[in-house]
Amino acid sequence: MGREAVILAGGRGTRLKSLVSDRPKSMAPVNGKPFLLYLLNFLARNNFSHVILAVGYKHEIIREYFGERFRNINLSYAIEEKPLGTGGAILNALKLSENPYSFILNGDTYFPVSFDRMETCAGQKKAALIIALRRLDDVSRYGSLSTDKNGRITHFIEKKGEPAPGLINGGIYYLKNSTLLSVTFPQAFSFENDFLAPNVMCQHIYGVVFDTYFIDIGIPETFKQAQADFFTFEDC
Repeated sequence: MGREAVILAGGRGTRLKSLVSDRPKSMAPVNGKPFLLYLLNFLARNNFSHVILAVGYKHEIIREYFGERFRNINLSYAIEEKPLGTGGAILNALKLSENPYSFILNGDTYFPVSFDRMETCAGQKKAALIIALRRLDDVSRYGSLSTDKNGRITHFIEKKGEPAPGLINGGIYYLKNSTLLSVTFPQAFSFENDFLAPNVMCQHIYGVVFDTYFIDIGIPETFKQAQADFFTFEDC
């Protein structure tokens, strides 16, 4: 059985409205191709056989473009009739899950991590959740987190105005599905604020640090940067 992923692809891209106003953020064009295409190509190269697209705003555009299959990946669509937040979107998508474990990815972020390392860490630590971490010189846009010497996450630190180096949550998770499915949540909730932060001390949540390329296209500056960075991508 191949790997399974949930991609959070329901965002409107409010901060990109001046550049991308007619489609979901994950379909924003990067060198003439939807950003989501780059993500799916990366997953196709890494033994994923099923991807659940958590979609909402103008989801028809995504479905019309990709259909039910992309390369070696079967695609399912978990449609939000109203905004559910990141947590609600993940729970809604997990209803279509076929595996006990799922990778969760943000549809506006490209971060080519080693999925093997995340799976290995989960097995070694008996972890309920593994988060891919990235070290940045300036974490002020994202907030940061801290870990102990064994890689267990101990604190999530909210965004601060002053630039400072640190570790950020890279937005890729390896989740034991029952960890989330066994908890009662409101229909709409934040995965980060309503699950991760309150449970950091009582759940086995670990981080794996990667130093690979990282970009989040959610603001005009980084969206424009992606146009230059992805110019040399040859497999799309």
